Amino acid sequence: MYLTDRSAPPADTGPGRRRGPRPRVAPVVLVLGTVSLITDVSSEMVTAVLPLYLVTTLGFSPLAFGTLDGVYNGVGALVQLTGGHLADRVRDHKLLAGLGYGLSALCKPLLLLAGSVGTLGTVLALERTGKGLRTAPRDALISLSTPVAHQGRAFGVHRAMDTTGAMLGPLAAFLILSAAADGYDAVFGVSACVAVLGVLVLVLFVPGRGAGTRAGTDGAERTSGPGEASGTSAPQGAGATAGPSAPGAGAARPPVRVREALALLRLPRLRALAGCAALLGLTTVSDAFVHLLLQRRAGVGEEWFTLLPLGTAVVFLLLAVPMGALADRIGRHRVFVAGHLGLLTAYALLLWAPDTGLLVPLVLALHGAFYAATDGVLPAALAGIVPEHLRASGLAIVGTSQALARFCCSLGFGAAWTMWGDGPALAGSAIGLLCCAAVTGLVLRPARRPR
Repeated sequence: MYLTDRSAPPADTGPGRRRGPRPRVAPVVLVLGTVSLITDVSSEMVTAVLPLYLVTTLGFSPLAFGTLDGVYNGVGALVQLTGGHLADRVRDHKLLAGLGYGLSALCKPLLLLAGSVGTLGTVLALERTGKGLRTAPRDALISLSTPVAHQGRAFGVHRAMDTTGAMLGPLAAFLILSAAADGYDAVFGVSACVAVLGVLVLVLFVPGRGAGTRAGTDGAERTSGPGEASGTSAPQGAGATAGPSAPGAGAARPPVRVREALALLRLPRLRALAGCAALLGLTTVSDAFVHLLLQRRAGVGEEWFTLLPLGTAVVFLLLAVPMGALADRIGRHRVFVAGHLGLLTAYALLLWAPDTGLLVPLVLALHGAFYAATDGVLPAALAGIVPEHLRASGLAIVGTSQALARFCCSLGFGAAWTMWGDGPALAGSAIGLLCCAAVTGLVLRPARRPR
């Protein structure tokens, strides 16, 4: 049980036939990256100010904030399964992605009216519902448009563009808070306008039903990589292979049923990947808590708090593509586990490092490197595991397992912080992360080939 590491080179086309140079990043990946960039500017404007707004302005306790943060991450996870299955069933990934982006955009103005835990929880749940609907269809569009051998690079490019928005969002929030008298309302209003722009780009420029899904299979054969067991087949009802189907097969195939999607869980590699993602998610403290801990540990002023996510995003942007390409070469499981070890180092610095001027940049650098090594590598690992007609469902299964685990971590960490303090809570998470990373490294390790 392991991640798909690499793919064999394309089969020779025979003497006298030359295969022209093909771009490693499909145009649909760049367009979706642009949509994610714009949408992340909107989302991260809110995310950057939300912890401080809830804890300082509205006076929420760490437990109340942890509950809302858990809702923010957990609701999208539950809906992700629905979004992935519906996208495969109607065979229109763009439609489901567009509905998700549109719902998130509609929720941004509602933050202006929310002032209680219940109202904020409802609005955040609806906004995350939109994210859950769009994540799996969007990643399926990327995966189906890219050869197996270049999946890590393609997702790295998308995540780099996505992170550019995550970098610009906190910066925009900082500038708005510095210039506007009623800063938080201005941030929420501008965020809503930017979100609408992202939806328009998706509707106008992303190809519609079935477009782009064959592009990825033209550039590389769907063959097993060096660490991939060729004898493991897809379960009955889930498709015989993750390879390309015959032209026109998608039109003749009946709608995907729930039973077919659930049959993916019979794939040992998918179960291992989903289980390890959930295991590590149980000890992955949310970004908001990491930034709150760093602010308290290093004494960062409230006016500079919104720039902490910017530091994480800058490192993520710089390393997303190199980490994706490295994962394609040396093995996605290695890069995935190494990213969590980097996060563990960040926890250790927050717990025991002296309060110096280097603490903030070091923690933010490790935090950004963690996302660069995991966020795009995880969906890239599914390309050689899940059949094409169930790709969104497979992505949703793994993404949901990880997000639900992080939802539980937010609740548990907020409760531990309230009862015992931030230090013991983080120490418990660090110990748990060390154990989970060790287990993941063993489970996802490629099997040795006999001589």
